[in-house]
This record gives sequence, C-alpha cells and structure tokens, in this order.
Amino acid sequence: MSLGEQIASRRIKEKRTIEVPEWGEDNSPLILYASAITAGDINKLQRKHKNFLNDMTVDGMVDLIIMKAETKDGEKAFTLSDKPFLMSEQVSIIAELSAKMFGDIVSLEEQEKN
Repeated sequence: MSLGEQIASRRIKEKRTIEVPEWGEDNSPLILYASAITAGDINKLQRKHKNFLNDMTVDGMVDLIIMKAETKDGEKAFTLSDKPFLMSEQVSIIAELSAKMFGDIVSLEEQEKN
C-alpha cells in the first residue's frame, strides 16, 4: 500500500451537520450535511471561479453549496437547476451556509499570522 493510499484510508469521512433556520419548517431548521472540502473540490471551483479562496463570490458560494450540500440520506440536496433559486436568497444566508461548510479551514494569510 502506497503512502497516499495509507493517508486516504485514515481520512475522516464524517459529515458536518449544518442547520439553516431560515429554510426550515414549523420552527425547526433545515438540516443539511456536508463532507469535508477537499483539494479537488477547491480545484474544481477555481476552474470556474478564478482565485476562489481569496476572492469568494456569491456565485462561487452557491456552486459550493450545490456541490457539497447533502440530505441525511447522502443524496445531493441541490442540483444545478436550483441555482437560480439559491441566487435569489439573501446573501447573508448563502454566506453563512458556505462558511459553515468550510468549518475550521482558515486562509493561508491567517495561518501565517499564528
């Protein structure tokens, strides 16, 4: 087994639980799930949204949500056909949801300060 395969076998596959109160029903938040954002995910987003990590646009955040948001059954929560609806949402909801998907990831500049 190569070193890369060993690292992959130890990768944490737990999904992050994300509550979206604004999209819920009956005073209960909508619950979405998202796996960790990978280097491959960022690469895919940067091909469409140049310099995605340093200059995050709403369009890029919506694409991230479409890419990563899942239901409790592991199905995609959104498809590309949902993009116009997501683009019509309040920016604060989209920004908060995408930030929760990133979780503990900090920018390179923030890491260098520490």
